Amino acid sequence: MNSNLNDATRHVTLFHSPQTRSGGVLALLEELGADYELHVLNQKKNEQRGAAYLAINPMGKVPAIMHNGALVTEQSAVYLYLADLYPEAGISPQMGDALRGPYLRWLAFYGSCFEPAFVDKALKREPGSPGMMPYGTVDDVWNTVTGQLAKGDYMLGSQFSALDMLWGSSLNWMTKFGLAPETPLVRAYIDRVIQPSVLCAGR
Repeated sequence: MNSNLNDATRHVTLFHSPQTRSGGVLALLEELGADYELHVLNQKKNEQRGAAYLAINPMGKVPAIMHNGALVTEQSAVYLYLADLYPEAGISPQMGDALRGPYLRWLAFYGSCFEPAFVDKALKREPGSPGMMPYGTVDDVWNTVTGQLAKGDYMLGSQFSALDMLWGSSLNWMTKFGLAPETPLVRAYIDRVIQPSVLCAGR
C-alpha cells in the first residue's frame, strides 16, 4: 500500500476477491497511492453470497468500496469515485477540463454497453433487434471501442487516465479467454496500460 497521498478522511475499504473484476480496482488503488485496507472474500467458500457480505452489498458482487460509511458498487462508479478522491494522482480529468466529458462517457460506456454486449455474446444469447438492445449490436460496440483506441495511445488519446486501468484489464481478460478479438491494435493497447512500468511512470 502506497501512502504518499494519504489522510484519514480518504481511507477506503475494498471488498475484493482474487481473480475477479476487483483486481483492477486493487491496481487502481496502488496507482493512486491510496490509503486502503482489503476485505478479502473467498469465492471458493462462497463468501460473496454469505449473509455477512449480503448485508453490505445485497448483490453479492465485487468490487465494492466503503468510504466514510458510504458504499460504492459498480465498476465504473468505483473507478470514478476513487480517481476523484485522489485528484493529486492526475489520472482523473476534473470539471473544467475538456476531457472530463469523454472520460465520463467511456466510464459509462463500459458498464452500459461493452460488458453487457460481450456477456451476451459469450453466453450465446439470441440478440434482440438493435432498437431493443441498450447497446445496439456487439459489432457496434466493438467498432466504437476500437475506433477510439485507434486515435491515440490511451482511451483519451495521449493522456493516461483511470479509464485505461479499467479498459486495459477488461480487454486483457476478454482477449485471453477468446471473448473479444485480439487484434494488433488491441494487443498493443493492453501491453501499454497493464505494465506496472507504464502505470507508475510518466504518462
